This record gives sequence, structure tokens and C-alpha cells, in this order.
Amino acid sequence: MRFGPKEIIDKNGRKVILRNAEVEDAEALIEYLKVTTGETPFLIREPDEVTLSLEQEQNFIKDKIDATKELMLIATIDGKHVGNCSLMTIAPYKRYAHRCDVAIALYQEYCGCGIGKIMLQTVLKVAKNVGYEQAELEVISDNYKAISLYKELGFEKCGHFPNNMKYTDGKYADADWMMKKL
Repeated sequence: MRFGPKEIIDKNGRKVILRNAEVEDAEALIEYLKVTTGETPFLIREPDEVTLSLEQEQNFIKDKIDATKELMLIATIDGKHVGNCSLMTIAPYKRYAHRCDVAIALYQEYCGCGIGKIMLQTVLKVAKNVGYEQAELEVISDNYKAISLYKELGFEKCGHFPNNMKYTDGKYADADWMMKKL
């Protein structure tokens, strides 16, 4: 779907532009995936697992633009990509049509500036406007800052997944399933 642009000001007084991802953003989004997966243990892949081709990422972005109920929202500061937040359907079935999945990540240097909160609020409003009744997400159980933000936005923990991820060092991480009625 198409969105924006929308201008916001972060906690540091910087102008942030929120807009849907465009095909021209594909290269920056691939680089973003590579960097952010290395910056935090809370994402689902290892940096070496980001193997998308430029064409694959461009097609993914086109699919999001063409979708009526999905959005890849990106944030930029001075034209530099700083993070993204996605809205996705759970499954293409009528029985799941009321549910959506949201996900967010920012480059670490932009965390704590209020950008993520505004991006999530924006995506949740879009989700409600296109007819979703509940938003869902999965979060690593010891990602306390993210969980605090999700609770502030009205998400509640509804489930727990022990040993959800296994890291390359052999350690495991649990995850929580959270949901918000829209």
C-alpha cells in the first residue's frame, strides 16, 4: 500500500520522514538487514543469512506497494534510512482476515529517540483503518525495552515460546507472543 510521506520530529529535534518503501530503496534495505542483524540478538537471522538479491528485494517491495492491507513503512533522516516497520497479513484466509502481524527494527544509533514508537503508532492506525481487528507480534523475552514499548502501546502477552531461537554459540532465547485489540 502507499503511505505518506509524513513528517515527524524525534526526541533529538531531527526531522524524520515516514513513507512506504519504494523499489529504489531495495539496496539500502538489504544493507539495513545486514547491519541490524549484527547489531542485536533480537532479530530472527544471522547477518550471513541476509542473502536476498536486489531483484528479490525489489519484488518484495513491489508486492507490499501493491497489497491493499500490507505496508513496509520506512523512516529516513536527511535521506538516510534509519529503520522500518511492517504491517503484514497473518494468512490469506477469511478466518484470519481480522489479524495482522507487525514488526519493527531500527539501526541501534536511532533507538530511544521516539522514532520506533511513532512508527508503530502509525502502522497500528493504518492496520485499524484497513479493517484489522487485532495486531500481533513476537518478541524475544529478554528484550525488555521493546516489551515495555509494546505494553505502553496496549499489547498484552498472550503466549510464550521456550527455546524459540538458537544462536550460533548454542544458547537459546525464549520469545513472547503479544497481541493488541485495535
